[in-house]
Amino acid sequence: QVHLVESGGDLVQPGGSLRLSCSASGVIVRYYRIGWFRQAPGKEREGVSSIRSDNDRAYYADSVKDRFTISRNSAENTVYLQMNRLKPEDTGVYYCAISYGDSWTYDGVDHWGKGTSVTVSS
Repeated sequence: QVHLVESGGDLVQPGGSLRLSCSASGVIVRYYRIGWFRQAPGKEREGVSSIRSDNDRAYYADSVKDRFTISRNSAENTVYLQMNRLKPEDTGVYYCAISYGDSWTYDGVDHWGKGTSVTVSS
């Protein structure tokens, strides 16, 4: 059974940084596309970043490019999201997700974590 467990969410001031972690069990993360979605209050869940298994290429939503960095530690079977220069609009619940296919959409995800909350506020 696949389990994705997120951690690292917190309250942070604008301009600050956080590092989210997603620890996986029941699946080997380097074999599949894995990454992060987020859901702000009252909004739909959106893709933030993912990393592909075949070429290690990382993808980012335009809103987080040059501020967020995704990485994968195959030995630990863990994926990280380093978030810098955080903005209030980055507030939301961040979900780790894994897709067995090549689609990085809500419907294309095969497994979800339960999420970790990020609040960016002064």
